[in-house]
Amino acid sequence: MSQDFATYKAFWDHQARDRLNAMLAVDGSGDDEVLLCTGQYTADQVVAALDLQPSDRVLELGCGVGRIGSELAARVGHWQGVDISQKMIDVARDRLSGFSNVSADVLERTRLDPAADQSLDKAYSVAVFIHLDKEDLFLYLQDLYRALKPGGRIYFDTWNIAHPVGFRRFAYEVNRFRDQAPVARKDVARNQFSCPQEIEIYLQQAGFEVAMMLADSPWIQAVAVKPGGSEPLEQIKGKLAAQRDTIIYGAGWTEFFDRLLQTIFEGVHPQALYDSLRARQGDREADMFATWLRGFWKLSEAQFGPAPAA
Repeated sequence: MSQDFATYKAFWDHQARDRLNAMLAVDGSGDDEVLLCTGQYTADQVVAALDLQPSDRVLELGCGVGRIGSELAARVGHWQGVDISQKMIDVARDRLSGFSNVSADVLERTRLDPAADQSLDKAYSVAVFIHLDKEDLFLYLQDLYRALKPGGRIYFDTWNIAHPVGFRRFAYEVNRFRDQAPVARKDVARNQFSCPQEIEIYLQQAGFEVAMMLADSPWIQAVAVKPGGSEPLEQIKGKLAAQRDTIIYGAGWTEFFDRLLQTIFEGVHPQALYDSLRARQGDREADMFATWLRGFWKLSEAQFGPAPAA
């Protein structure tokens, strides 16, 4: 159990003890098709949020198995993935071995030692800060500020306790530990939750200017800029507003996620959700969720019966 692990590194190395478990830890499916689908969806968000350019040097904090990096490497000058888990990095290096413009480095502490001062144009972190103590979240923001060039940009997300579905996700976490001793509730990789005001304070105190803060879903999505660049902040905000629909987890995503929580935590059979997702075939979010749900269902056939083929 996760409470048996004293450090992030020990926990995530255990989760990534082999390739299949590393993939399971990243998106819960253990399926290459699902990994590709979710990676493409998230990569589109990152490209829009960071306005990625072919010459950019980009860092992913918490790169896992390279789910997103494998989709972005061909679009940037250099992609650098860092992760606290050596075993995750080993899988990422293997999956990205066909690219000549990538590097993947293991972290030893809450510090981006592989990234030199002002060496990065852009950086991002997806579904990583949800597992960090707030002190570590802020330390990483400070070090991202150090490693970015003036005008450099970051994008990240974390759980949004201020949204009704985000709070419902928090409530599932609370109920999971209701009858356990406090030490069990403090396991090193537990899900943690924030509100938009808290994230804005962390960013400002780390030195960033907030360019976008989205909180209309169970996720807080933040884009921030290191001052000193040539592009005015208001101009960056205008471009981000034009890309909002690509960046945001939309209303459909929130609806599907809310229903998915019932399957994961309450054992509600996934058939009705899957049917409604397939009925919206062609919708970007519905298609991604249908692919993910099918992968999850394959792992849960003992509980739910045979998963649909497509």
